Amino acid sequence: MLRLENVTKRYGVGAFGGTTFTAVRDVSFEVPPGEVVSLIGESGSGKSTIGKMILRLIPISEGTITLDGTDIRTFARGRRKEYYRRVQGVFQDPFSCYNPVFKADRVLSMIKEEYFPRVPRSEWDERVESALRAVRLDPGAVLGRYPHQLSGGQLQRLLVARALLLDIRYLVADEITSMLDASTRIDVLNLLADLKARGLGVLFITHDLALGNYIAARTVVLRRGEVVEMGETEKVFANPRHPYARHLLASVPQLHARWNGEQDDAFTGCPVHEGDAAQDAAEETGRLAEVEPGHFVACAGAEGGCPVALRRAGTAAAVGR
Repeated sequence: MLRLENVTKRYGVGAFGGTTFTAVRDVSFEVPPGEVVSLIGESGSGKSTIGKMILRLIPISEGTITLDGTDIRTFARGRRKEYYRRVQGVFQDPFSCYNPVFKADRVLSMIKEEYFPRVPRSEWDERVESALRAVRLDPGAVLGRYPHQLSGGQLQRLLVARALLLDIRYLVADEITSMLDASTRIDVLNLLADLKARGLGVLFITHDLALGNYIAARTVVLRRGEVVEMGETEKVFANPRHPYARHLLASVPQLHARWNGEQDDAFTGCPVHEGDAAQDAAEETGRLAEVEPGHFVACAGAEGGCPVALRRAGTAAAVGR
């Protein structure tokens, strides 16, 4: 089990670091083996910071992250390889992970040099071919090629194959589909589902709710570094309890409900005030904002502001609590 308990991350800011900024505050959740957990939130919510702490790329300010009950900070320099044999990460921009001067499969040979120096070349080649086929890559199409000769999807899957060569147990997938086209994105998501079936635990970091719903058994929603919603994905999506989670879900474009310009009196997506109730609340408070016809204005209720309660008309409500 990969478990986070009351994890906090603070950064020193200012010219001399005299003040602090809390990027992650008191976060607790776990990633069981054989399960995909989505970590969802808007940009700047602390998702990638959590991923970096799990991967020991940045230190933890408070709290603990444990792997099978062992605090990962106890994996000192001499044991760091032991940790990275079990936990690996794949990041948002696959092109930034490769040196353009070298062939792309150098990331695989570096694993051999560092972790398996005594494995015979013939056996290693078999392992590489098996790992590539496991991520749906044709060895003949990717080996010996430079990064610019491969697509983003191929490079991303090559990084997953690199992790598989270590026989990892947990994968931190940080926005790994954000730079891919729609068809390739589905291929990568299906690959993560295959890894889950093999018993790997996957932390799927994303700002895209639709992708999280597609792949994850459980969902954790972050806002400003704090967990505001957590639970089984079906329950979180069907009945979100926190206003921010409801706002995120309401913001997902609906392909079956295209706006047609005939919804002048409709407030849509507000987690607190909807439809006529929003207009009534606005009239009671006396807070009406004039806007030009065809423009949108936000409802100012719910946790400091609801940016999705929109009305297309000459007058729109700015609803307060």
